[in-house]
Amino acid sequence: MRSNKFISAIQLSVMSTKHEHGIGSSSRVEGGAKGPGLFFILPCVDTIMKIDLRTVTFDVPPQEILTRDSVTVSVDAVVYFRIFNPVISVTNVENSRVSTQLLAATTLRNILGTKTLQEILSDRENISHSMQTHLDEGTDPWGVKVERVEIKDVRLPVSMQRSMAAEAEAAREARAKIIAAEGEQKASRSLKGISMFGNTLE
Repeated sequence: MRSNKFISAIQLSVMSTKHEHGIGSSSRVEGGAKGPGLFFILPCVDTIMKIDLRTVTFDVPPQEILTRDSVTVSVDAVVYFRIFNPVISVTNVENSRVSTQLLAATTLRNILGTKTLQEILSDRENISHSMQTHLDEGTDPWGVKVERVEIKDVRLPVSMQRSMAAEAEAAREARAKIIAAEGEQKASRSLKGISMFGNTLE
């Protein structure tokens, strides 16, 4: 009886929620994923690490990228991911979240470096899908599932912003002149028609 009381006294219960798994390691038995639920560890002998299995996000900080047509842009993104295998997320990589963040930044630079500025601005959906596919393949050995990637913002150099604004203004002015010229032609034809009708009456 005393032996059982002693064992109970040194056992520590750990409650894992439905969103978590516990990774246990011990000099007595082989560690593994446990939970969700109630299980026990021995202080100073067993260790436990809680792994959140819910989808979480992180921001990819702005990356300076040279596009295929030699334009420097700053692009950032957001990545949605979750851990699907708690054991290998701990055993195969030192820090799965940090490693995924670093890989996301590298993947963003590599993919956008093969695109022109126009492609980056007009084809974000396909670029995001391509980045998600590449990231998911790279993080699979770490027990990480990349569910979605979204390109947040594409910032152009100030000089290019001014140039594009000037081009847009010139295009608007040209369009306005065309509309005005078309209006004058219609008015001229109308006046000519009225004049011919008046001459016919005379």
